[in-house]
Formats: sequence, structure tokens, C-alpha cells
Amino acid sequence: MSATTQSPTAPDSRTASRAARLLGDRRLPVVATALLFLVMYGVGLSRYQYYGFAEPQVFLNLFIDNGYLLVAAVGVTFVILSGGIDLSVGSLIGFTTMFTAWLVERQGVPLPLAVLLALGVGAFGGFLMGYVIHNFEIQPFIVTLAGLFLFRGLCLVISKESISISDSSVSSLAQTRVSLGMGDLSIGAVVALVVLAVAFYVLHYTRFGRRVYAIGGNEQSSLLMGLPLGGTKIAVYTVSGFCSALAGLLFMLYIQSGDPLHATGMELDAIAAVVIGGTLLTGGSGYVLGTLFGVLVLGLIKSIIQFEGTLSSWWTKIATGVLLCTFILVQRFMTSRKQT
Repeated sequence: MSATTQSPTAPDSRTASRAARLLGDRRLPVVATALLFLVMYGVGLSRYQYYGFAEPQVFLNLFIDNGYLLVAAVGVTFVILSGGIDLSVGSLIGFTTMFTAWLVERQGVPLPLAVLLALGVGAFGGFLMGYVIHNFEIQPFIVTLAGLFLFRGLCLVISKESISISDSSVSSLAQTRVSLGMGDLSIGAVVALVVLAVAFYVLHYTRFGRRVYAIGGNEQSSLLMGLPLGGTKIAVYTVSGFCSALAGLLFMLYIQSGDPLHATGMELDAIAAVVIGGTLLTGGSGYVLGTLFGVLVLGLIKSIIQFEGTLSSWWTKIATGVLLCTFILVQRFMTSRKQT
């Protein structure tokens, strides 16, 4: 008799258990972002099939036009996974364009040396912010906000006006294309994909990557386990600073100039791409491949608006805001389900 009374509820309990496991799967946000991208791309194919949207080059242009954002977002992924935040990204990108343009055009420094100096300054800036955050126990929001104003101010110290780059090596690199048979990728896009691959390996196959996840998941437990909390925190901000400087170099190739207002607000685009890609703002959960899909979704929104032709570019910000709020609510729902 008891068996007959329990049997109807058994399938329901198994269904609830499977649903709970699905909602608790860390890969779910990445899969959701990938599906969102495929749905949006499918809508574009059906709506703009007579306007060349189906051309492979249109898809590859998502990497060409957003390579610098992908590199910056990869650096931000390290920081957010560790439980921090970096608001200095956009200003550091703008400073890198100004600093490099000033070195090459005004000081006659060879491009390779200027690139090394720019990357070194970016990495040192990230290191300094990480050092202050850890050793003085100041919130990352405050420290990186100070970095935002510092680097934007340094842009204006270098020059209050745009500096065009006429160096032949810069224009040659900007025009170089890597043929894939079905289309071409720029040097910036190739560099961005290489950075993505390196970040994927570091986060998932090295001790440093495991420490980043552990610290973001529970800082106190990581400290009790004897993990190098300070060194890891400083390292993730150093990585973010290096990636921001590299993103600035790629943006300089894309624009071929330095300007004190370049990349204003790009730190918000990078953070949005990371969150839309499924990385928890509280840290400890997420994948760098999700960041890739987050960047592609943002790039695809811009492409669809361009193909539409009748919409203002501000709709990009509106759509990004809606997606960001949606994914934050989904993250909140998933974390509350895990706690219960």
C-alpha cells in the first residue's frame, strides 16, 4: 500500500532533482549566452538575408570590430572571478593609445619599443592597484575608480588633442589580413583569439587559475587553506592592466590615432560582456569562453542595428542594459537556489 502511495511522487521528486542539478550547473549561463547569440544570429540571417548578412565576412567582422574589447574583457574576467572589479580599464586603454602615439609621433621611439613600454606601464598600473587593494585593504571599487581618473588625467597631460599616427609600420599592421578561405581576420582579431586561448589554459589548467576560482568562491576558506591570497589578488589586477594596455594597442591599430577621450566608458562594456557571458559578479564561477560569447552578443547587437538602418546607435546601450539586468537577475535566482 505504501509503495502505491509513494510511486506518484517519485517521478516528481526525480524531475525536481534534475531541475535543481540543471540550475546548479555552472555551465548553464555560458550555454544560455551561446544560445542567445545563435538565436540573434538566426534572426539576422532571416531578416537581412538580402543585405549580405549571411556572408561569412560579416561574422568574422564581429572579431575584427571587437577584438580590443575581447582582450579587455578577458582581463576583467580574471578580476571578477577573483571577487574584485576593475573600473580603470577604459581609461588605461585611452592612455595606452595616447602614450604610444606620443612616443611614436612626437618622440620618434621605434614602434616595438613603444609597444613594450606601453605594456609595461599597463601591467605596472594593474600591479600597483592590486598592491593597494590587498595591503591597505581598500575596496577594489575605490582603488580602480582612482585608477580611472588617474589614467584619464594622464591622457590630458600628454595632449589635450588627438594625435594621428602616420608611422608606416602602424598602417601596415592595421591593413594586414589573415586569410581563412571564407574571409579575413585582422591582426588585432588574431591577437585577441590568442589571448583568449592563453587565458582559457591559465584559468582551467594551471594552479594560478585554480587559486583565482578558489579566492573568488570563498576568500576566508582560501586563506585557511594556505593559498597565497595577496599574490593572487595582485596578479589578477596585473593581468587586467596588461590586457587593458594590449587592448589599447589593438584599439590604436583599429583607429590609428591617440585621443584623450578614446575608450570612455569601455570598462562598462567589458564588465557587461563578462556578466552576460555568465561570470558571477560575486566571483568564483564563470568561464572565459562565456566572455567570448558576451562580446559576440554585444557586437552582434551593433551589427543588427547597422543593418536595420533606421535605429539610433543608442539602442545598443539600451539592449545591453536590458541583457545585463536580465543576466544579473538570472544569476541572483541561481545563487539563491544553490543556497536553499
